Amino acid sequence: MRRFTPHSWFADGQPEDLTLMPTLSPPPILSVSELSELIRELVEDNLVSVRVRGELTNLSQPASGHWYFTLKDRRSQLRSLMFRMANRRVAFRPQNGQQLICSGRISLYCERGDLQLIVEEMEPEGLGSLQLAFEQLKQQLADEGLFSPAHKKPLPPHPQTIGLITSASGAAVHDLLSVLQRRASGLRILLFPVSVQGSDAPREICQALSAFNRHHQADVLIVGRGGGSLEDLQAFNTEAVARAIFSSQIPVISAVGHETDFTIADFVADLRAPTPSAAAELVVKNRLDVEQHLDQLNLRLWRAMEQQRQQMASRLAGLERRLQHPRQQLQWKRSQLQAAEHRLLSALSHQITDCQHRLALSCERLEAVSPLKTLRRGYALIERLAPQPQRIQQACMLRAGDRLAIRFQDGQVTATVEPELEPSRS
Repeated sequence: MRRFTPHSWFADGQPEDLTLMPTLSPPPILSVSELSELIRELVEDNLVSVRVRGELTNLSQPASGHWYFTLKDRRSQLRSLMFRMANRRVAFRPQNGQQLICSGRISLYCERGDLQLIVEEMEPEGLGSLQLAFEQLKQQLADEGLFSPAHKKPLPPHPQTIGLITSASGAAVHDLLSVLQRRASGLRILLFPVSVQGSDAPREICQALSAFNRHHQADVLIVGRGGGSLEDLQAFNTEAVARAIFSSQIPVISAVGHETDFTIADFVADLRAPTPSAAAELVVKNRLDVEQHLDQLNLRLWRAMEQQRQQMASRLAGLERRLQHPRQQLQWKRSQLQAAEHRLLSALSHQITDCQHRLALSCERLEAVSPLKTLRRGYALIERLAPQPQRIQQACMLRAGDRLAIRFQDGQVTATVEPELEPSRS
């Protein structure tokens, strides 16, 4: 492609005397494509690397993966493009209205004559891109409920197998093993070595979490590493690792960085430890603490057993006092029987005497009203036998021929009423 020289008027960089200048010939006639190509070469050759500050607007993210947007300020705007291979390295999610600093090159899209910025790097102005990505992911997962205490699983009180997901060569694994060996013996420790930084670290951490849960190999998991910069801890600030920790059926302790470092893994884990050493102290109880606890339980058990023994001894003593020899019991029963027999005889005697007394009184009262007593004084009791039995109280009740029964004190006789004995009637 030929180069376009704006002027041939200058010699050694200085213009000639205008009075001696020859008449200029008209510029050559160029096609639109030729002129566009000249402008593109001029722009791309001179603006190979630029950094532009502006507000993001009109962001478009089609299925191709490329990003199309506009950078603008108060007076101007610039069309921009970021290809898929470049935007995959962006840690945060760009949004309309953000102030960005974009690095790239200027190019001309000849088909439309559009001047555009080909962005190769992008970062938010003021807040770093990693910090912005951290805040965005934290807010997203918090809105989904991944940090809710309702989803936190309790740690087992006495785990038998502990799974470690960390670097096999880092200082964190040595700190963890040292504390675990000092504070508890007989533990089974399974180390799943992973990269804790770099592009492969999130995938390896997720694979380790999945393997432990798939085979149910541990009672509790510790995921962590030593301290570092925000870039060093980036693997624990990824969405994939956060969701893998949340999906784990085994309780997970996050032990990433130093005490002041916080990662997304810390918020989603069932428990956060400020350091790897602190995670080891949290997951197992100190041997001395366990021994003291056992001593207290032993003392409480001994006291309870001693109290129960004393209660049983006191109860046994009471039973012994109430317990008697069978001969004594027979004597006591015999005495009770004799007393009951005496009471029965006495009661019968009193009852017979009372009955005899009442009988005598009844006989006296009966004797007082007995007709025999009247007969003993010379009176007789006359009863008619026929034709109808009837006691005779008056002579007028008799008729001639009535048969009578006359009862005296010493016996009874019969008689017949004679006619001459019939009483006169007035």
